[in-house]
Amino acid sequence: MKPMFLLLFAFIPAFGQGQVGTSWREPMMSLTGEAQATTYHIKYCDGQKRSFQKEIDSLLAEIDKSLSIYRPDSEISAFNRSMSHRFKSSHFYAVLKKSAEVFRATKGAFDPTVLPLVEAYGFGPTKQPKGALVNVDSLLQYVGFQYVMFDSVSVVKQKANIRLDLNSIAQGYSVDKVASLLEAQNIHHYMVEIGGEVRTKGQKNERQPWTIGIENPLSPNQLQTTIKLHNRAMTTAGNYRNRYEANGQLFSHIINPKTGEMEQSAILSVTVFANDAITADGYDTAFFVMGLEAVKEFLVNRKDIDVYILYTDDAGQLKTFSTDGLKNL
Repeated sequence: MKPMFLLLFAFIPAFGQGQVGTSWREPMMSLTGEAQATTYHIKYCDGQKRSFQKEIDSLLAEIDKSLSIYRPDSEISAFNRSMSHRFKSSHFYAVLKKSAEVFRATKGAFDPTVLPLVEAYGFGPTKQPKGALVNVDSLLQYVGFQYVMFDSVSVVKQKANIRLDLNSIAQGYSVDKVASLLEAQNIHHYMVEIGGEVRTKGQKNERQPWTIGIENPLSPNQLQTTIKLHNRAMTTAGNYRNRYEANGQLFSHIINPKTGEMEQSAILSVTVFANDAITADGYDTAFFVMGLEAVKEFLVNRKDIDVYILYTDDAGQLKTFSTDGLKNL
């Protein structure tokens, strides 16, 4: 799903043992593993000391088989090769439904049909020569989520050669599904992280919430700040990890679906906070494309979403913008 190059989240292993009260004497379970071409870290309190690793691995593999463009046998790959597809699982429909919501809300700044451009610039599953000249005008005709129609049963293209890439939102969906799996087992205190996308519930111990770090993009592996995350999700998009230089030009994986150009802006990273990870994941790349002022205007009417944006000013100095909902965190 979302590649590791978007791992802008810096995990802080500050999981203390319980101190007072029966609930905090419950053991802290810790699971780590690999799935969806990335890693995961999951921690939760459980008095029964149950391990849900097998169930989690099975769930993530199931989602991967539905939504991974890197698997030729996935549902999304089957759709990309044809004009229509009848859903085999609920995952494809659920992510398409949220994608349509974000596409409409951002007026196309988020568009999961951008795959032809992603590949042309040397990213994605099809290995194109890096630094090759990209004919943007010829490819833009194949970009437009408005040409994809779907219901709970099937998805259909209204234009040939349209192809979907849900990597920029599917990992958030995976985080939410793992969280739902834990909650179905009566787990009330957890932290789920997959490839840098995070969702928490409850607290890590009696006195402290889960604490998550945001990396300084100008000094990788150093923290810019930390956030206390309580019953919320957090995802990040950035342009400084997955990029390369060729023919004197810097190529970045974040592409504006309206212009077809690689996004060139002063923004370095956008971290989005929402009630669920799929919502945060859907908006982080869109906000990157929209730009700081447009994001500020957008959030006036979206109090369910907070952002922490790192950007450079005209002098190249690192600056920050955060919404009021993060001030006390």
